Parts: sequence; C-alpha cells; structure tokens
Amino acid sequence: MIHPTALVHPRATIGSDVSIGPYTVVEAGVTIGDGCMIAGHVHIEGETTIGPETRIGQFACIGGPPQDLSYRGEPTRVEIGARVAIREYVTVHRGTVRGKGMTVIGDDSYLMAYCHVAHDCILGPGVIMANSAHLGGHIEIGTRAILGGIVAVHQFVRVGDYALVGGVSGVAKDVPPYTLASGARIYVYGLNEVGLRRNGFSRETILQLKRAFKLAFRSHLRMEDAAARIRQEMADTPEALKFAEFLVTSRRGMARVSLSRHAFKVS
Repeated sequence: MIHPTALVHPRATIGSDVSIGPYTVVEAGVTIGDGCMIAGHVHIEGETTIGPETRIGQFACIGGPPQDLSYRGEPTRVEIGARVAIREYVTVHRGTVRGKGMTVIGDDSYLMAYCHVAHDCILGPGVIMANSAHLGGHIEIGTRAILGGIVAVHQFVRVGDYALVGGVSGVAKDVPPYTLASGARIYVYGLNEVGLRRNGFSRETILQLKRAFKLAFRSHLRMEDAAARIRQEMADTPEALKFAEFLVTSRRGMARVSLSRHAFKVS
C-alpha cells in the first residue's frame, strides 16, 4: 500500500495496513502505527512516532526541526497518538532540549488545514484546532479543548480542559478549564456550558463549576482565597478542584474576565 513514488527510508518502521501516497517522504527514525493513512506529498522526519489509525493529509510536514534559535540539532521527538486527524498543510515541530524534549498530540485530536504546532507543545486527547490555528512553543492544551479558526496562542500559555476559544482570537494568557473565551486580546466570558453538556457533565457538576467561576472571577476575593474556598466548599467535585488548581499554578497569568456583568458578593 506504499505508492511507488514514495520515499520510505529503510530505517523507518511501518506498521501493517499502512497507506502512503505518492511523493511522500518518510525519513529514518520515523515509526508509523498500524492502519495509518498518509496522503501524497507529506514529509515526515526526525524521531517521530505516529499512533495507529491516524490520518495525515496532503502537504503536511511532521517532525521538522523547531523554530528556536537555540536548537543545535539535538535528538528530540514528536509523539502523535492514535486516531488523530491531521489535515492539509499542517506543520508539527519536534521539541527542544531546553523544553520537554518532545511535542505531543493526544489520541483522537483533530488538526484542521494550515494549523501549526510548535516545539514542546503538549496537546491532550480530543483537542480540536480549527483552520489556521497556531501554537507557539511550550504550550499546553487540555483534554477536549477547542481552538477556533485563526487563533494565535502565545508561547508558554495553557488552555484548560474542555475550554473553548472562539475564532480570530489572540491568546496571551492562560484560559481556565471549562470556560468560554474569545477576543483579539482574550477575554473569558463564562463557562462553556454547551460543551460541558455535550461531553456528558452532570447538571450538578455544571452548577458547582458555575459557583467556582463566580468565586474566582465575579467576587472580590483574591485568587488564592477563591481557590481555597473552592477546595473547602467543593471538595466532592473533582472538576472544581482542577479548576482551583489551574488558577493558582498559572505562570503567564490568567485571561481577563469580561466586565459585561457586575461583580457580586458570593455568600
């Protein structure tokens, strides 16, 4: 199932039932899992591992050297999970020794056309990046988070689990998990309630997350104090505890919250 015009290095490892299209180049050190479909004109290089049943579209470039001036050709990696969809012209760069040494894309993620994943990024399972979403280096995207089209994320930023970032947004600060955010200078507008319901979160969990959000962003509490109250009052809700942990571990600072509603006292 390898097209005769494809160039596959003898030191590449190819699983069973793999399809590789015309003029694709697979270099030494690449491992492609069972059942993958690699379209034509794809370039895969470096120490790149691709999980089973992953699909890669035309002209994608996977495993290229990082766009980092400190990089000197050190052996770093790209790890792509199972059942990932990578569409046309997507670029994924390997890690750096100053970072994590690898770039990771989790299982069941979907990267639409023209997306870019820079060095040392870690994408959790089920992440969706719409067309022309771009990640700088050292970014963490949580489980089932969604980035809209033409989103640019600054290096070292975190986007939490199940967050939704609207299209044409500039993300220079952390976006808390379970929230909805957008804007050229990113603002958080509340919980991603539709996404939470679609992903099977219970009504009680959503209500608790609403209260956690209000404590953190709609009260007059300091962030550390709000996180402490969340831990104390919502100890039986793991999602609320994760929300609190995210707030107090931010290095970039948190995205600003829209002031379209007045802050109010939380009893």
